Amino acid sequence: QVQLVESGGGSVQAGGSLRVSCAASGRTFSRYAMGWFRQAPGKEREFVARIASSGVSKYYSDSAKGRFTISRDNAKNTVYLQMNSLNPEDTAVYYCAADTPPYGLDSYDYWGQGTQVTVSS
Repeated sequence: QVQLVESGGGSVQAGGSLRVSCAASGRTFSRYAMGWFRQAPGKEREFVARIASSGVSKYYSDSAKGRFTISRDNAKNTVYLQMNSLNPEDTAVYYCAADTPPYGLDSYDYWGQGTQVTVSS
């Protein structure tokens, strides 16, 4: 069982920046591909970003590309999502997820409970 705990959410004005973090339990974090998703009220869960276990390969949704950056620190068992140029449409609960080997690319085995990000104006 892998436990994921998000943090760093909060309120920010449009145009501002925020970094959310996700800490994972266990000793095999470096083997997990990690993803970020978000869900706004009344909307479906949406893919935001994914990072390979090595940290070399990264994938972004069209809305995130150019504004958001996913990164990881395997020594700290933590994955990050740096969000810049935020707008109200980015308001959502942000979830991190882990894809354990064998990798499914679009399949995730564990999910965090989420952290709220609210963008005003």
